Amino acid sequence: MKKQNIYSSPMSGFVRVCLLIVLCSSFTNLMAQDSKTNTVSKKKAPVSEATKDTTEAPVAKKKSYVKNTFEGNYLIDEQTVMVPIKGTFEFDIQHRFGTVEHGTTDLFGLFATAKMRLGFSYVPISNLQIGFGGTNEKMQVDGNLKYAILKQTKDGSMPVSITYYGNVAADTRKKDNTTLFVTTSDRFSFFNQVIIARKFSDKLSLEVSPNFSHFNNLEGYLDASGNVMPLLKNDNFGVAFSGRYKISDESALIVNYDQPLTQNPANNPRPNISFGIEMKTSGHDFEIFVGNYSSLIPQNNYVYNQNDFNRNQFLIGFNISRLWNF
Repeated sequence: MKKQNIYSSPMSGFVRVCLLIVLCSSFTNLMAQDSKTNTVSKKKAPVSEATKDTTEAPVAKKKSYVKNTFEGNYLIDEQTVMVPIKGTFEFDIQHRFGTVEHGTTDLFGLFATAKMRLGFSYVPISNLQIGFGGTNEKMQVDGNLKYAILKQTKDGSMPVSITYYGNVAADTRKKDNTTLFVTTSDRFSFFNQVIIARKFSDKLSLEVSPNFSHFNNLEGYLDASGNVMPLLKNDNFGVAFSGRYKISDESALIVNYDQPLTQNPANNPRPNISFGIEMKTSGHDFEIFVGNYSSLIPQNNYVYNQNDFNRNQFLIGFNISRLWNF
């Protein structure tokens, strides 16, 4: 009887097939894992690169300015810190009645001799306004300029607004015995003012305005020796304090105090106290008030005013402004 070879048995062939299947399966799993590792690595690389490329420097914030510190150019007898937007054309009517001290004789100044000024202004470029006007007081005409130097910011980096205002006025009356003109330059006077304002809230705004007035020629007198002596100085300093408190979206209470500072040889000008109400629409600004100043050229008030509130020398006045935007 022959011996059987175990290596050629059917069971041995089956084992070989099983081992082959296991090896193939293991090889397939290893290949799959390697493929996943490579894919993850490829996906991660672009993310890191993109993060590196998209890093940017912080963008500087644009300054945001406080709006509507005041409603218009005028606050009673003073200029405000405001300059209208570029392309604004403005027409102004200013009126001052007589003082109320005479009572019903002239209906508290309403029928007394009144002073009126008509003015025009335009904003050709941002922050700069130029204007022209004329008044029946001494038949004066004036040219003026207003420039916003600094503006209050909302973040508080600039706490106030600062504006310059200046004018030159000329007396155009005919030369006669009642006038002081010797040369043409004697007709001219000048006014310069720096306006500093702050809007404290949506309702309250305040400003202070130091100013300088100059007249080329003023009245004088002859002393005992026959020398010409001045009654008033050619150069005069003053300061104004003004405020507005809104009582509604369209109206506000307004107040103004003007104090001449220069001491003159005679006829020192009196200070001005005034208060009133302001009403605003989209294209109009209207103010009606009571005060001591009767002139409509600021240097005239700071040098010549003799109305004294201690003697009830008040008068009624109003300002009307009409604006157009081009």
